[in-house]
Amino acid sequence: MTNFYAKDKRSAIDAKHHAQVIAHGPIVFQVARLLRDKGILKVIENHKTGINLAGIVEQTKVPEYGTRVLLEAGLGMEMVTVDEDGKYYLAKTGYFILHDPLTNVNMNFVQDICYKGLFHLEEAIDTGKPAGLKELGSWNTVYEGLSQLQPQQQKSWFEYDHFFSDIAFPLVLKHIYKPENHIKKLLEIGGNTGKWALASTKFDQDVRITIVDLPGQAAMARKNIENLGLTERVDFYPANVLDESVQFPPGYDAVWMSQFLDCFSEDEIISIMERCGQALNGEGAIYILEAFWDNQRFETAAFCIQQLSIYFTAIANGNSQMYDSRVFKKAIDRAGFDIVEEISGIGLSHTLLKCKKRK
Repeated sequence: MTNFYAKDKRSAIDAKHHAQVIAHGPIVFQVARLLRDKGILKVIENHKTGINLAGIVEQTKVPEYGTRVLLEAGLGMEMVTVDEDGKYYLAKTGYFILHDPLTNVNMNFVQDICYKGLFHLEEAIDTGKPAGLKELGSWNTVYEGLSQLQPQQQKSWFEYDHFFSDIAFPLVLKHIYKPENHIKKLLEIGGNTGKWALASTKFDQDVRITIVDLPGQAAMARKNIENLGLTERVDFYPANVLDESVQFPPGYDAVWMSQFLDCFSEDEIISIMERCGQALNGEGAIYILEAFWDNQRFETAAFCIQQLSIYFTAIANGNSQMYDSRVFKKAIDRAGFDIVEEISGIGLSHTLLKCKKRK
């Protein structure tokens, strides 16, 4: 358990300033995004000796009034600095807004997927339903609509999702496909666009994989895999895993779930785990890759994961979250599994759990 939150670290003055930043949160976010997207930060960065308002307007073609109010707000946000001659310079925060991949993935995801829907957070909290999802489409969960999102929304969603798994996958492949695990048939629950299946077939020339996912998602994965000519080693089982009557195909050496079970409530996790157990051979194992906020080495990582939970509440499904590992492990235990191996610190934020059915 991280000790980031064991005590209040701020002075009263610092805390009051932080409270004002929070109170102006939507304004702060949109100003930062527009300073980035309108090219204002880039123009300032390109002028190491500073550039005045007129020069920025000339190069960005943003109206003077709009440029001025954005820049003045950016001063208080520590995005830029200004000297006595009215020349602007890029500050460290502005640099990260402009260049940091994690920051940009987060910002695009919040803008294109979360921003409008979060207005309905209170309703979601009160009802346990994804009240903000209607801002994206008329589905029961966001996963039913991923294949139908607008192109920019779809791009931001998948770039966010893949940003973390793309870093983690090369690090966990060697753990999953160790010779002593004897994995020749693997069932992947929640195959997304097929990235794990593709990585697996490349890493292990003998493994065969079946992807279980919603019909729309399974179709997307099939298309990607067909384009690479690998369908002879990857099968598909379109199904809604939320339907407890859906049984997974049997006879597998392992079940793999990456960034998947955080999409479900504790009771739903238990149901999915129990059905995964029925799909396994006698000595088979379930491998779970998740990001737990309490397992993070850095406070910034914990913060990002905690905030992502609110996306699940307001938009994705209304009843899941990025879990405290202790809550998640209780669900695994209630499903009748023991954690026989745990590896933390994978990639940016992940933990790998190997689970076996209790005898």
